[in-house]
Amino acid sequence: MPLTGAVRATKRDPLLQMVKTALATILAWVVSDLIIPDGPPPVFAAIAAMLVVQPSLNQSLTKGVERSAGVVAGVVLATGLGMAFGDASWVVLVAVSAALALSWALRLTPGSANQIAISALLVLAIGASTPDYAYVRVIETVIGAVIGIVIHLALVPPVALEPARTALDELGEETAQSLERLADALVARKTRPGRLLLLHDARRLHPLRDEALEALDGAEDSLHLNPRARRYRGELTAMRESLDLLTKMGTQVRGMTRAYVDHYDDQVREEPVVAGIAEELLRAAHDTRLHLRLAMPARRAERLDDTAPALTAPLDVSAPHGMRWILIGSLMEDLRRIRHELGAQST
Repeated sequence: MPLTGAVRATKRDPLLQMVKTALATILAWVVSDLIIPDGPPPVFAAIAAMLVVQPSLNQSLTKGVERSAGVVAGVVLATGLGMAFGDASWVVLVAVSAALALSWALRLTPGSANQIAISALLVLAIGASTPDYAYVRVIETVIGAVIGIVIHLALVPPVALEPARTALDELGEETAQSLERLADALVARKTRPGRLLLLHDARRLHPLRDEALEALDGAEDSLHLNPRARRYRGELTAMRESLDLLTKMGTQVRGMTRAYVDHYDDQVREEPVVAGIAEELLRAAHDTRLHLRLAMPARRAERLDDTAPALTAPLDVSAPHGMRWILIGSLMEDLRRIRHELGAQST
């Protein structure tokens, strides 16, 4: 991995996220300095505010609780050990080890575990010579966490539905194109490299499905505790249902493509039913695009040449020649499943 790839993200965070983090950090510092004018700079407050401002309100509250609980636990642990054994160097090391062991025993999150250890370390290493250091650090942390959450609420928590829409669109379009590519392959001669490329393209549906699932999980997380959540719940539910449909269709598309590659026959396109299967695949591709437009209100205004479902009645199949029945039977069964899923979604 290049050095830049280890420190740079693939895309920037939203500008609003950066502004909110900077504003929360500045306000936490200023407010803490006004409330607690004497003593060390309010570093704990600034750090708490910086960590609490996360992409979603749900994550912000989680970070706020994690940070505050970690500081309190670390301060209590360090204070108890300091009162019992003094401020010798070995006590600091024992406190850090005890904090990590306690976190492991309680199965705390890594953030809470590290915060307990860091707080215990700072209280014993720095606060031993400063009166009320431990108490003031707890107050600072709570102030910073509260300010971070307030800023996040005041500047409208973002709803991350657009990345989910985009990811689902990409999955749906690739599914439709895979159906169209297979339809074209059934009625035309394909070389072995062309058949392998067809299979490679079909297999791309799986990582695209994973990306869409991750984007939908992020969208759902952004709606937790969000005051605007009710407006988007219906669309998110419809998108989940669409992802489930596309996941099932992806399984069938990969199966059909695999069967085509494994049982390829130059003369299979001469079978009367094959042209009908190809036509039904094109109709399924159309209905896949139509389903996505209907499932996402934000996409309904986009142009689609035909807005009526295209799937038709079952095909009449005559007995194929030789061993071609293996390929045609496999294609027919997967096609039946695709049509069943699309038909169930449209009712």
